[in-house]
Amino acid sequence: MAHTHATSQEFGSGRQSVPLRTLIMLRWWAVTGQLAALLVAQYVLGLSLAFGLCYFVVGLSIISNVTAYFVFPENKRLSQRETLLVVLFDMLQLSVLLYLTGGLHNPFSILIVGPVTVSASALTAGSTIFLGGTAILITSLLTRFYMPLTAQNGQLLFIPDLFLFGNWTAILIAVVFLGVYSRWIVSEMYAMSEALQATQMALAREQKLTDLGGVVAAAAHELGTPLATIKLTSAELAEELDDHPDLRDDALLIREQADRCRDILRSMGRAGKDDLHLRRAPLSALLEEAAEPHLHRGKDIRFEIVADIAHAGPQPTVLRRPEIIHGLRNLIQNAVDFSRNSVWIDSEWSDTNITVRIMDDGRGYPQQFLGRIGEPFIRRRAARSDAQRPGYEGMGLGLFIAKTLLERSGADLTFANGSDSFRKREGYSDRTGAFVEVSWPRSRLESDDRQGRQSLGDNQLIET
Repeated sequence: MAHTHATSQEFGSGRQSVPLRTLIMLRWWAVTGQLAALLVAQYVLGLSLAFGLCYFVVGLSIISNVTAYFVFPENKRLSQRETLLVVLFDMLQLSVLLYLTGGLHNPFSILIVGPVTVSASALTAGSTIFLGGTAILITSLLTRFYMPLTAQNGQLLFIPDLFLFGNWTAILIAVVFLGVYSRWIVSEMYAMSEALQATQMALAREQKLTDLGGVVAAAAHELGTPLATIKLTSAELAEELDDHPDLRDDALLIREQADRCRDILRSMGRAGKDDLHLRRAPLSALLEEAAEPHLHRGKDIRFEIVADIAHAGPQPTVLRRPEIIHGLRNLIQNAVDFSRNSVWIDSEWSDTNITVRIMDDGRGYPQQFLGRIGEPFIRRRAARSDAQRPGYEGMGLGLFIAKTLLERSGADLTFANGSDSFRKREGYSDRTGAFVEVSWPRSRLESDDRQGRQSLGDNQLIET
């Protein structure tokens, strides 16, 4: 998938452009607030300020907003540089307004944090750092350079130096904290969005493969009768044409090609080779299908049934759902990738639950990551992962996809290391690596006979 390995540093690239209409609406709210504050200061509080200059500065924002609205189309999306210039203009406009209205003695000076928060949510890390540094510089200058607030009687309005220093410190902390916080949260949301998109693509691919297997198997079933008729007719013709060798050879060729068509359909329909398996299969067959791509990768994959059949009953027949197959396949791939020699796939069931356990003899999950298994973009599972899988980035996307798909099917997943719990159990001492337990309520996974009959469809009467 394109951009699957995007990092937080890439967030805010050109493909994350900002709609101009959104910025215009935000700026109208800002202009409205500025005008309201100036009107209250002039007509309610009776302050003596350079209101002409203040209204001129606000008017610049109004002119820029109106110009952007009429010059650019409504669906215009700003590039990174254009967004940076717009946010920088808003910051400078606000700083000039603060300069004209008392600097940091103005309680609205905290609004200088706003552009930095917007930058952290929509721009690159470099742009956010630049705007954050600019905000800190402007705030520092406004502690010394400003036009004082003056009452109508000429009294200067100011706060003590101690509170002024506290105000400056609070703004500095807010710029850093809110910038980092917003950046962190939005980057996590972006990473999750990318991972979910990868999950949807993986599920769609598995669904297409499953549907293709069903289509091919249905085609093989429907074409079986005409191919058999062609073969029978050509064989009878060959017997009747003993006196005409050329025609007899043609009839035999038709029979051979009919056999070839049958063989091709069988090989193409391997995923759906048995009609009963189009939508349901025994649990062991489902696990073997999930593990099939990894059976010949040089690792010993062992399938074991640990259920007490005398008490739990016969092996359940389960639905062949694409998300279950693909999710289990990712878990098995992870075990094969990091195992030394062997992977164990145990299945167990009871009257209420169906459980699958996947274990390996590798080094297991790092302890510091056990609580985060299943989150996207975890960097490494083991220190030697790069040596085992050259070029593997270890971003945890496979486990995230597996966890998401299996939980969608109603499963509960448990990740652990098997060394401690299995060391003293007979036959389990080699299972010292990663341990994954997937458990479903039996009603969510099991297929009944009625569903099976519906999946097969009705037999058609073939007239001969």
